[in-house]
Amino acid sequence: MCGIAGIVDLGGAPVEPPLLERMIGAIRHRGPDAVGIRAVGPVGLAHARLAIIDLAGGAQPMSNEDGSLAITFNGEIYNYLELRDELIAKGRRFATRSDTEVILRQYEELGEECTRTFNGQWAFAIWDARKRVLVLSRDRIGVRPIYYSRSGRRFLFASEVKALLADPAVRRAIDLCGLDQAFTFWSTIPPRTFFEGIEELPPGATLTLGEDGEARIRRHFQLDYPAPDFSLDEGAAAERLRELLADAVRLRLRADVPVGAYLSGGLDSSLTTALAKRAGAPVETFSVTFEDPEFDEREHQRAVVRHLCLAAHHSVNCTAEDIGRVFPDVVWHAEQPLVRTAPAPLYLLSREVREHGCKVVVTGEGADEMLGGYDVFKEAKVRRFWARYPESRLRPLLLRRLYPYMSALQAQPDAYLKAFFRVRPEDLANPLFSHLPRWELTARLKQFFSDEVRSALAGRDAQAELAAGLPERFPSWDPFCQAQYLETAFLLPGHILSSQGDRMAMAHGIEGRFPFLDYRVADFASRLPPRFKMRALDEKHLLKRAAGDLVPPSILRRPKQPYRAAAAASFFDAATGRARFSWVEELLSRPALARVGLFRPEAVQVLVDKARHGRATGTKDGMALVAILSTQLAVEQLIEGRGRRNDAGQSPAGGHSR
Repeated sequence: MCGIAGIVDLGGAPVEPPLLERMIGAIRHRGPDAVGIRAVGPVGLAHARLAIIDLAGGAQPMSNEDGSLAITFNGEIYNYLELRDELIAKGRRFATRSDTEVILRQYEELGEECTRTFNGQWAFAIWDARKRVLVLSRDRIGVRPIYYSRSGRRFLFASEVKALLADPAVRRAIDLCGLDQAFTFWSTIPPRTFFEGIEELPPGATLTLGEDGEARIRRHFQLDYPAPDFSLDEGAAAERLRELLADAVRLRLRADVPVGAYLSGGLDSSLTTALAKRAGAPVETFSVTFEDPEFDEREHQRAVVRHLCLAAHHSVNCTAEDIGRVFPDVVWHAEQPLVRTAPAPLYLLSREVREHGCKVVVTGEGADEMLGGYDVFKEAKVRRFWARYPESRLRPLLLRRLYPYMSALQAQPDAYLKAFFRVRPEDLANPLFSHLPRWELTARLKQFFSDEVRSALAGRDAQAELAAGLPERFPSWDPFCQAQYLETAFLLPGHILSSQGDRMAMAHGIEGRFPFLDYRVADFASRLPPRFKMRALDEKHLLKRAAGDLVPPSILRRPKQPYRAAAAASFFDAATGRARFSWVEELLSRPALARVGLFRPEAVQVLVDKARHGRATGTKDGMALVAILSTQLAVEQLIEGRGRRNDAGQSPAGGHSR
């Protein structure tokens, strides 16, 4: 993985190398091994390299022989060896062994259509000097990010927003609509971001910038759920799924450096680790454990280590105080408000990986989205079941059983559950039915918005705007597939693969690889009958069958444990009534809240008082505290430009740096 950045001056002025150096320097953490700059006239490309394939010959930016094409690339093309052989058979010659050059040669052959041949994760920029166009492309699911902005006649792009902000001409301002989205969907929805005037290229999209300065965006991939084959044999389907996953893992072990694996103790990471070992890889595994037994999975991690006879297993124990300590860094890298602290333990885990000399890890992300593993899918199924007989006294018990760890929910009467879970017949007609409770719970955090923010957002309905942009075929999909789409198209790239994935791993120069997001696995899963994915309320039914004897029986039998981490306890010590860190008091103080102007100080103070005394234990209170605090951090560090706080919450000089 790497960091990329670049500039096209549409007025024809020469690009200044110092600006490129500042841009790529702002994201050097993504590529600590080398930096490359290429500035020719009005076009400049920059690259921060994390060397993984062709360590000696894969330097970037890379050009073809006559200099008519130049590329800066973040990602991996896993089928690059096969594509390279095909291109050589067509007469193409190669100067390196890198996958980067394969992209260039394939672009020479197919132009922008080259992306359809790639099995990988990518965000790349190609300057085509003959056509005088810049081509930006992002992978199908959105594993790797790319942002862009305009500054006068300059068009800028980069892997992270902070690289764009390195240009003093780029305005630092909050996009309140982006804030509204983050406080609804847990992340912004591309092309919108938290930053006014800065856009994100959507997953599966290609942007072409012509000489006329117009940026044209087209989709090279769109999630779809074709009519399933109900005659499909379950045993044969399980065998095929296992074959596809085995090959997806095999491809993701291609590297000129050691490849490790994240091991959470759940089915997904256990299976990918088992397949990596079966492929002959010397697997080094890494896990997070928690001080709080409510979140801890070390017992299951140890079961997998014993079952697979793993010789090199490492774990990092995470306390609530650890989460709070690194939270400023987490927000600095996430570059948007967060409603959960869950990215923080993964930040600590990636640091552990780096300290053990590893650069690449295989992980289990994507299995829940592709194969039906999340509670939200079970919840939607139960809600539909209840909605068909809304007066039932027994059906709501299924929802109580679904969330045994949510004590506040358990105490609520059925009338409250009926209202909260939206089980009225008219709710069934809402295209966002599956996600209404989650998004409406998150949207309640907006009660903390200041009057000015509320006024600016008056008349906006984030959910209605999202619903208006759903694919044309969405109404024809099975309700289970509709829920899968909403999870895969929005939460997966916006939060799971971004705030918890790319940003936390790349903060320490670690590349994550995701076998379950192999496009062949995703395509196969999209065509499965929903009952193969969830049999009654048995999540990932087919995957469990495919896992067979590869993982311990206890892992197959255990219900999915949602990945969570301490919220309010990470910032306040209920035993003393004090904030754990001075910056928490500072950013949640009335003067700081008033200065930023996004939240009502009096409402936040009530929340802070609850947190001080250990009463901010519910999901809503925890999310609200995390969301407000992360927003205040994002504004201070990135909008106000006060600089990155260190682990102690202070700048190295003890104050703010500019």
